[in-house]
Amino acid sequence: QVQLVESGGGLVQPGGSLRLSCTTSGSIFFGLYAVGWYRQAPGKQRELVALITEGGRTNYADSVKGRFTISRDNAKNTMYLQMNSLKPEDTAVYYCNVERRASNYWGQGTQVTVSS
Repeated sequence: QVQLVESGGGLVQPGGSLRLSCTTSGSIFFGLYAVGWYRQAPGKQRELVALITEGGRTNYADSVKGRFTISRDNAKNTMYLQMNSLKPEDTAVYYCNVERRASNYWGQGTQVTVSS
């Protein structure tokens, strides 16, 4: 059984920073998976925020380019999302995801609220 546990969400003022972490456990060779962060705001569909492949290539949503950075530590089975210059429109539940071929696993989500 594969589990993904997120941490690092919370309330931050506009312009502030947060760092999300997601650690995986179970029958998974983390280094072989593409890993990503998604978010879902109230009344909206879940959207890709950032992705990093098993080879280290990254992809970002246009709305977060230059502000967010995704990274991974395969030795720790952990992925990160460094979020800087946060805006109110970044408010959402953030989910981590690992994917390889037919295997796809999600975390439980962590709330990020950007408000003054």
